[in-house]
Amino acid sequence: MEFTWPLALLGLLALPVLAGVHVWQIRRRRRRAVRYSSVALIRAAGPPRSAWRRHVPVALLLAALGLLGLAAARPQVGVDVPVSESALILALDVSGSMCATDVEPNRLTAAQAAVREFVQAQDSRTSIGLVLFSGSAQVAVAPTTEREPLLRAIDTLTTGRGTTIGAAILKSVDAIAEINPEVAPADPGAPAGAGAPDPVPARPPGSYAPEIVVLLTDGANTRGIEPVEAAAIAAERGVRVYPIGFGTRNPSAMVCTAAQLGGRGSEYGGGFSGGRGGRNFLVADEATLREVAGVTGGEYFAADDADRLQKVLVDLPRTVAVQHREVEVSAAPAGLAALLLLSSLWAAARWTAFPA
Repeated sequence: MEFTWPLALLGLLALPVLAGVHVWQIRRRRRRAVRYSSVALIRAAGPPRSAWRRHVPVALLLAALGLLGLAAARPQVGVDVPVSESALILALDVSGSMCATDVEPNRLTAAQAAVREFVQAQDSRTSIGLVLFSGSAQVAVAPTTEREPLLRAIDTLTTGRGTTIGAAILKSVDAIAEINPEVAPADPGAPAGAGAPDPVPARPPGSYAPEIVVLLTDGANTRGIEPVEAAAIAAERGVRVYPIGFGTRNPSAMVCTAAQLGGRGSEYGGGFSGGRGGRNFLVADEATLREVAGVTGGEYFAADDADRLQKVLVDLPRTVAVQHREVEVSAAPAGLAALLLLSSLWAAARWTAFPA
């Protein structure tokens, strides 16, 4: 258990002092009491009673004060929260290589169908955000429990040039920061100095935000910050990334519809070639994606066809079924303290009418 305001626990030191005062007052009254020659006669004349009852109201009062002191320190406990009560960011690659037909009818169409089904299958309490990336990354839909804007955005995906996996990770972290004040924005160029927001404290090692990022890509980073560098920034903020490498290692010709090209033309075909240094930017960079998952505490998944992608997305909620979160529980001791205070008043009214 941790405490937000641990110094408030110093107030508990007053409890033994109050208990000592109570004992001192009892002894003081005994010394001043009138001494009778026949104690047995006095006991016989009075109603039967137990000596311990006189201490019950005070004990209940001290216990209530102790619980109030504990509540004032705002205790927190670590619990596993279902992902359905959290949020996830879907970061989808919409680069031109998603037109490849090694996954029928093409990668983009297969991904749209799988992601659409995944969104519809989630609990209605789950907030889902959508980040799209090609030559740049943008938040297409901020995290929401509404499904219609998400499905509309998924159905109208269009492709672009380039693949910015690192930028997509940072943009996803920024989307999480908008809904979770405990997660700092990822933008390394954010303004500092006067007028800048207070920095968010760094998370302890091994501590994670309840929100996660599911990143689906079919290629390798072509520009901007490197994915592993972006993953390190996400890890500092406790954001886990679960990358999915989509497509085969032998991409075929590109064929996209006019809608998928954003109205730039009709269906077209094309071939592929390797990238710089022998790297094929049109095949999922599994080594980098595995490293991204390892750095952030997530897990990497490979999906070489539509059926495998469907299975990965179906199994994903079970993989991240719960997220660890610190939950404040000060309401529990405060509520119990109120109950003890009422009990103390009742005991005082009931048992001190005939003091022992």
